Amino acid sequence: MQHIAQALDILKSSLCQSIDLGGLYSRNPVAHKWKALFRSLTLREGVAWRTQDLLAQSLLLHNSQNALGARVLLRSAFETLAVLVYLNQLSRKVLAGTLNFHEYSKKTSILLLGSRDKSTAHSAINIVTVLQKCNARYPGIMDLYAALSESAHPNYEGVCIGYSKVDQQNFITTFSNRWASMYGDNHVDLIAVCIKVFYAEYNDEWDDSFKKLESWVAMNDETLEATKDESV
Repeated sequence: MQHIAQALDILKSSLCQSIDLGGLYSRNPVAHKWKALFRSLTLREGVAWRTQDLLAQSLLLHNSQNALGARVLLRSAFETLAVLVYLNQLSRKVLAGTLNFHEYSKKTSILLLGSRDKSTAHSAINIVTVLQKCNARYPGIMDLYAALSESAHPNYEGVCIGYSKVDQQNFITTFSNRWASMYGDNHVDLIAVCIKVFYAEYNDEWDDSFKKLESWVAMNDETLEATKDESV
């Protein structure tokens, strides 16, 4: 468990503190006149902050035997991670020629600015759709998320299993908080899975696809300018 706490502390200390748009522009002025790249970078760093925050709080609750809250926060962390995986998949599609760049730009706006309460002009994408895309790259993520969702919702597990036990022989139902006994043993392992996938997507996949996308945009700038009326 200590190594997980240390990993989260290291992640916290490495979180991006600011984005210098001027620095990006000076690095590649042609590529960075397109807002989609800035949105991708902003989304990446926002995901990093939220993932670290959720996992740290989840571990804190786990350590204090508040297992239900720990699982609910872990579920949110996997949702957040899935957004980064999906963003990287979209970038790869542009590079492969299977997604129009202007459509990609729209999707980055939705991912970064989407809301459910209409507080923004963009409607948030369904997180289950994002998770399904994530599962295509990391098989098993949907099953893991579904298991965490059973704990988060007030259904059979969320109410009956989590707080009661039936003695079938004596026809007696007893009540207690059972979450720690049911899931305490593997919670830290699940946090470790989330951290591992996050680092792979944040450090390797995003960095590689972003650099290639910068070059691609610069190379295709003339075409993009000619068709930019298709974007938002």
